[in-house]
Amino acid sequence: MNPIIIEHTALKKAAQEGMDTFLKVFTDKYFEVIGGEINETTMPLLNGYQHSLLGYHIFCQEVLEGGFVQLIQNGYAPYIFENPFAKAMRLFGAKPFSKLIYQAKEIYDEHKIALTRECTEEEFMAMYEEFEQFDAIEEAFMEMEEEVTELLAIYVDEHLEDFATIAS
Repeated sequence: MNPIIIEHTALKKAAQEGMDTFLKVFTDKYFEVIGGEINETTMPLLNGYQHSLLGYHIFCQEVLEGGFVQLIQNGYAPYIFENPFAKAMRLFGAKPFSKLIYQAKEIYDEHKIALTRECTEEEFMAMYEEFEQFDAIEEAFMEMEEEVTELLAIYVDEHLEDFATIAS
């Protein structure tokens, strides 16, 4: 695994712009290193901390745009639900968020075949009604997203060496 190197000046500038921008410096670098694809070849290029942060970025992007159905249909369910993502979020200090992930995982595990099947656009849209049980979890996440992002930014800032090598 090659070290992920981030320039101190870029990190400092991003931190001044806000916690989302601060975290994005890391996740942009991770995407660059893995060539934008998470697969068997690219998984070993990042450590567990880096995968957890990247998972949060992907989670936010997908769930805030199209909910759990979109996250699952876009192929990210194994990355989120079949890895220790929820446990990592708990260890990073985001316990209520971790619980939401476990709740969503229960629904995913119970309906995995139906949720991951190939489908038309019409069938995809129908899944939102079919799997309404995700709605409350999505709403709860939307209410806590800013707080979770802040917690993760603080955690990353306090444990920089786990997420990247910072170059002067």
